[in-house]
Order: sequence, then C-alpha cells, then structure tokens
Amino acid sequence: MSGKTRRMCDETELIEECRQRAIRLLGENLGREGIAAAAPSARASARGYRAVFARDAAICSIGMALSGDSRLERAAARSLATLARHQAPNGQIPKFVEPALAEADFWYLGCIDATLWWLIALAALDRIQSAGHLRQRFAGHIDRATCWLSCQEHQRFHLLQQNEASDWADIMPRSGFVLYANALWLLVKRLYRLPRARSTREHANLLFHPFDGAIAQYRRAQLLAEYAHRNARNRDLYLSFVNFTSFGDEGDVFGNLLAILCGIADAPRARHILRALEQAGVDDPYPVRTVIDPIPATSRLWRPYMARHRQNYAWQYHNGGIWPFIGGFWVMALAQAGECTRAQRALGALARANALGNWDFNEWLHGRLLTRRGMSGQSWNAAAFLIASDALARRSPLFAPPRR
Repeated sequence: MSGKTRRMCDETELIEECRQRAIRLLGENLGREGIAAAAPSARASARGYRAVFARDAAICSIGMALSGDSRLERAAARSLATLARHQAPNGQIPKFVEPALAEADFWYLGCIDATLWWLIALAALDRIQSAGHLRQRFAGHIDRATCWLSCQEHQRFHLLQQNEASDWADIMPRSGFVLYANALWLLVKRLYRLPRARSTREHANLLFHPFDGAIAQYRRAQLLAEYAHRNARNRDLYLSFVNFTSFGDEGDVFGNLLAILCGIADAPRARHILRALEQAGVDDPYPVRTVIDPIPATSRLWRPYMARHRQNYAWQYHNGGIWPFIGGFWVMALAQAGECTRAQRALGALARANALGNWDFNEWLHGRLLTRRGMSGQSWNAAAFLIASDALARRSPLFAPPRR
C-alpha cells in the first residue's frame, strides 16, 4: 500500500470514527426535554450548558434526523416541541429553556436567531423524515413565529433589525442589519413562502457588499452603503453588519458561509468568498476561525462586555476562536460550490479537531495557540459533523434554498 493510499484509508477511518462518536455523544446528551448543549459536568451545569438552547438544538435536531440511528431519529423533534411549549405570546422562540426549572430565557436584549433556527429545523425535519407532519402539528406556533420576525423587519429594506449581542455571537457588537441573521431570514422566507424574499436578497447584497457599483434606489440605503464603501477595509467578503455610521469588516466567517448556503450569494460570489476565506487561512489547521481580523480592544467596535469572563479578546471565542461546529458549515459550503475534494479534506480536518483531548468535541479552540477552550462534549459539534458528512455523501445541500 502506498503512503498516499494509507493516508486516505486512515482519514476514512477517522471520519467514520468521528461519525460514530458524534452519534454516541448526541445520545448521551439527549434528555426528556431535548438535547443539552454540552455533556454533563459541574462546570456545564454552573454555566447553563445543560439547558436546551434553541440554535444548538435546531442544528442538533437536523443532525439527529440524518444520523441513521433510530433512537436519535425518533427524538429529533423533541427539543423543538419543548421550545414551542415555551414560545412567548408574541411569537418569539426563547434563547433557551432550562428543563429543571421549566423556565424560558429570552436573553438581555432579546434573541433574534432562536426563532429563525427553530423554523429552519422544523422545515428540515419535514424534508428529511416526516413529509409535512411537523409543519401541520406546529402550524399555529409557526404563524406566530413568522409574525414576530416580520415585526423586526425594516419596511423598506426587508431585512431584520436587531440589537447588539443578540444572536449566536452574543458578546459581539454587531447590530442593526446583521448578515448572519438575514441569511437565515432569507432561507426562512423561502422555506415558508413569506413575502418579499427577492427584496430581502437584493438589499442584503446592496448593504452587506456595497463594493461592486450597484446602487440602492432608496436614499437611506444609499447612505448606509456609501459610508461602508468609503471606509471598509476587507472588500472580498460581505460585511458582518451595517448600522447608522458603523459596520463590521472583521470578516465574519459564519455569516459569509450562511450567505452562500442560504442563497444571498450567487455562484460566482460564493466562489470568490470561499477563495478569500481560504487565502486568509481560516481553516488552518482546523475549520474554522470565526473572523479574519479580530476586533482589538483599541477598536471603535470594542465593547467592555467583550471582556466578560475574559472570553472575547483577540483570537478567542467569537472574536477569532476556532469553532468546530462552524467547520461543518465550511464543509457544506465547499460541497455546495462543487468543491468536493476540498470539502472531503475539510471533513477530515474537522474530525481531527473533534478528536482532540481524546474525542472531547470541545466547544472552541484558541485561534492562534490552538488550545482547547470552553465546554467539553459540545452537542452541535457532533450534529454539524453529521450534517456536513451527509451533505458531502449525498451531494444534496440541506441548507440550499428550496426549488420553487
């Protein structure tokens, strides 16, 4: 056997072992009310990681439905049902539910993406396994959730508006119109046939990438775009957010991957984004870092809360740390762009990241030192690996916009 063949066999075995361990971890973290964010430990309990987090649970529900494990498949919708029971009267899905207290939490400034991910997971599970059953079962909850989201939408841009620190990157200063949330919003609109999806996509491209000469018709959109156009540094990617006289050009990797997967970017721009991310080394040695250029404490975008728990300094946590669950979306974006050889290599690198610390499935790694940080046994690491593996095997991108 040649050295190259042996390496390929070793990587295939590593990927399969990661798949099996991911299934086992999800089974261990599955409770009566749904999937906990991380494996049981005193630290996880003290920091609330044993709760059912909406965004984590949504991604885990999809991974469970694709796992091939009958127990996980049967329980895939359990977390979504728990979240639905705690839906606010106005339609918002909570950030998390603490099963031991039967208590829902909606975060300090509200949580925009919990409702988006809950809707995406329901549609995904129906697509994978139940042929519309969940959308029928939760029809009233869905109507309230989409109504609540529409109330957060700007009536001319048709983009969602949000506060700082109110999505997955909940100690980052992104606010106003945020790329990550609006990529998900476009997908939700297409999944549920909501109005003005075309306008949402058009304004996302005009505001988040105002560098290609296109001009918005609405004057206030022009002013937002012109300010970013004059001052932004990194023009290869979509801006992470656009607000009144402020914007994010740190190079938001997750937001840009979702812009590809959810349909904001067309095929040429998707290839350009992936090339720019690769040139920036966001996947070296593990996929992927959250940003290209972390926000330093001297930046106009720095906020005192970013030092909370000493987490969000440069190359840490949301501010440049390596998150294996986002690595799954890196694999999916490469596969969707037809870069299957690169996607396969990335899947192997992702398996190696999850294997660190004797298969610790660690929450995140320091972006420069590569030391393991955060919680062990992170559920969405396991789920994102299963989703990415399935997307590469089937060549059927789960997060691609549905065909009309």
